[in-house]
Amino acid sequence: MEGVAHRLPRLLALVPYLLVRPGVLIEEVAADFSVTVAQLRRDLELLWMCGLPGYGPGDLIDLSFEGDTVTVTFDAGMRRPLRLSGAEATALVVALRALAEIPGVLDAGSVRRALAKIEAAAGQADGVVVGLATREEAALATVRDALDRRRAMHLRYYTPARDTVSERTVDPMRLLLVEGRSYLEAWCRSVEDVRLFRLDRIEHVSTLDEPAVPPPQARPTDVSGGLFRAQPDQQVAVLTLAPDARWVAEYYPVEELIEGEGGAATVRMRYAETEWMVRLVLGLGADVVVQTPAELAVAVAQRARAAIRRSDHLERSETG
Repeated sequence: MEGVAHRLPRLLALVPYLLVRPGVLIEEVAADFSVTVAQLRRDLELLWMCGLPGYGPGDLIDLSFEGDTVTVTFDAGMRRPLRLSGAEATALVVALRALAEIPGVLDAGSVRRALAKIEAAAGQADGVVVGLATREEAALATVRDALDRRRAMHLRYYTPARDTVSERTVDPMRLLLVEGRSYLEAWCRSVEDVRLFRLDRIEHVSTLDEPAVPPPQARPTDVSGGLFRAQPDQQVAVLTLAPDARWVAEYYPVEELIEGEGGAATVRMRYAETEWMVRLVLGLGADVVVQTPAELAVAVAQRARAAIRRSDHLERSETG
């Protein structure tokens, strides 16, 4: 089966192509994109399910077929040039730089050309966020150096699930790009196990003057199915999401999704740490309702009340 790396660029190019050639023959489109007619029809069927958040009537790309021709009747905004925010451009630049350096990339030249274009555009834009890029790029450079010289490293690392910063000494094993994020895979001496460290969460990193020697039991992590692997012993939450929080079902793995009215949804998802789930729910505000477990709902309510009490105290201090 064709991989996403080949299919996605074609899907992104299809709508603009069809917009300037209404009523084009399907065979002609297939020839221009160097695919079979059967593959092109599968692509067009997939485009029917793509569009704007909400994913209801009037949000999805619409196509019209007449005989052996096809016309785009609603483009869902894909006729407009892609505009990245500063943070998005920064993240894309860092990811592309990591990808260009990973051995085995089929077309590193294309990656570098795309990187050069994005860097040039980002450099001319107003409000480009450079703080994250500076920190992540510095970490990336240090990690590459340590891997090349096979040196151990010291990290100061932020873990959002526990909202903590820890100091770790690690033996680096490899650099990974997974789901658009750059990771250092290393043997962590503190927990005596292999861990993945997201580069944008490394607050400080330094190379130590000692060799990196991962023990024999250090095995590479299987990331072929994504980073999160649901386990039978993990807790299960049932959340009702408002349309504006629907992205949660797309960003995080869910075991079940039940469609609601107006783009809302109820999802069933597993989580490893209650603290992480509490933070996720609080961040969604009024756009989420915890159905189960009751313990999670209580924990969220307690954290929210504590935040309100602190807020009241700050207000009294300022007025007093």
